[in-house]
Amino acid sequence: MQVVLEIPDSYLSNNTTEELAKRVKLYAALFMFQSGQLSTGAACEFAGLDRYSFLEICKQHHIKVVDYDEDELENNLEHLKQSYANRC
Repeated sequence: MQVVLEIPDSYLSNNTTEELAKRVKLYAALFMFQSGQLSTGAACEFAGLDRYSFLEICKQHHIKVVDYDEDELENNLEHLKQSYANRC
Protein backbone atom coordinates (compact mmCIF):
# COMPACT_ATOMS: atom_id res chain seq x y z
CA MET A 1 0.00 0.00 0.00
CA GLN A 2 1.19 3.48 -0.70
CA VAL A 3 0.36 6.56 1.36
CA VAL A 4 1.05 10.01 -0.05
CA LEU A 5 1.89 12.88 2.30
CA GLU A 6 2.35 16.49 1.31
CA ILE A 7 5.24 17.85 3.34
CA PRO A 8 6.63 21.35 2.79
CA ASP A 9 10.14 21.44 1.35
CA SER A 10 11.34 23.38 4.38
CA TYR A 11 11.06 20.17 6.44
CA LEU A 12 13.47 18.31 4.20
CA SER A 13 16.40 20.51 5.31
CA ASN A 14 19.47 18.32 4.65
CA ASN A 15 17.50 15.11 4.14
CA THR A 16 16.38 13.42 0.96
CA THR A 17 12.75 12.45 0.50
CA GLU A 18 13.79 8.81 1.05
CA GLU A 19 15.43 9.66 4.40
CA LEU A 20 12.37 11.63 5.48
CA ALA A 21 10.08 8.76 4.45
CA LYS A 22 12.14 6.31 6.54
CA ARG A 23 11.99 8.66 9.52
CA VAL A 24 8.23 9.14 9.22
CA LYS A 25 7.74 5.35 9.03
CA LEU A 26 9.97 4.86 12.07
CA TYR A 27 8.18 7.47 14.16
CA ALA A 28 4.78 6.09 13.13
CA ALA A 29 5.92 2.59 14.13
CA LEU A 30 7.26 3.88 17.45
CA PHE A 31 4.01 5.70 18.21
CA MET A 32 1.80 2.77 17.25
CA PHE A 33 3.97 0.38 19.27
CA GLN A 34 3.92 2.67 22.30
CA SER A 35 0.15 3.07 22.11
CA GLY A 36 -0.37 -0.68 21.82
CA GLN A 37 -1.59 -0.65 18.22
CA LEU A 38 1.37 -2.71 16.96
CA SER A 39 3.28 -5.60 18.49
CA THR A 40 7.07 -5.46 18.56
CA GLY A 41 7.30 -7.68 15.50
CA ALA A 42 4.72 -5.68 13.56
CA ALA A 43 6.41 -2.40 14.49
CA CYS A 44 9.78 -3.76 13.33
CA GLU A 45 8.27 -4.81 10.01
CA PHE A 46 6.48 -1.46 9.63
CA ALA A 47 9.70 0.47 10.29
CA GLY A 48 11.82 -1.88 8.17
CA LEU A 49 14.18 -2.68 11.04
CA ASP A 50 15.41 -5.80 12.78
CA ARG A 51 14.18 -6.37 16.34
CA TYR A 52 17.45 -5.36 18.02
CA SER A 53 17.68 -2.05 16.16
CA PHE A 54 14.04 -1.27 16.91
CA LEU A 55 14.44 -2.04 20.61
CA GLU A 56 17.57 0.14 20.76
CA ILE A 57 15.64 3.04 19.22
CA CYS A 58 12.83 2.46 21.74
CA LYS A 59 15.43 2.76 24.49
CA GLN A 60 16.77 6.01 23.00
CA HIS A 61 13.23 7.44 22.96
CA HIS A 62 12.43 6.15 26.47
CA ILE A 63 9.69 3.84 25.21
CA LYS A 64 9.02 0.86 27.47
CA VAL A 65 9.22 -2.45 25.68
CA VAL A 66 8.01 -4.47 28.66
CA ASP A 67 5.07 -2.97 30.49
CA TYR A 68 4.29 -4.98 33.63
CA ASP A 69 2.56 -3.46 36.59
CA GLU A 70 3.85 -4.50 40.03
CA ASP A 71 1.04 -6.99 40.77
CA GLU A 72 1.41 -8.73 37.42
CA LEU A 73 5.15 -9.03 37.90
CA GLU A 74 4.75 -10.44 41.41
CA ASN A 75 2.14 -12.97 40.20
CA ASN A 76 4.46 -14.12 37.40
CA LEU A 77 7.36 -14.44 39.82
CA GLU A 78 5.26 -16.49 42.24
CA HIS A 79 4.10 -18.74 39.43
CA LEU A 80 7.73 -19.32 38.37
CA LYS A 81 8.71 -20.14 41.96
CA GLN A 82 5.90 -22.68 42.25
CA SER A 83 6.79 -24.24 38.91
CA TYR A 84 10.41 -24.56 39.97
CA ALA A 85 9.46 -26.01 43.36
CA ASN A 86 7.22 -28.63 41.69
CA ARG A 87 10.13 -29.82 39.54
CA CYS A 88 12.42 -30.53 42.49
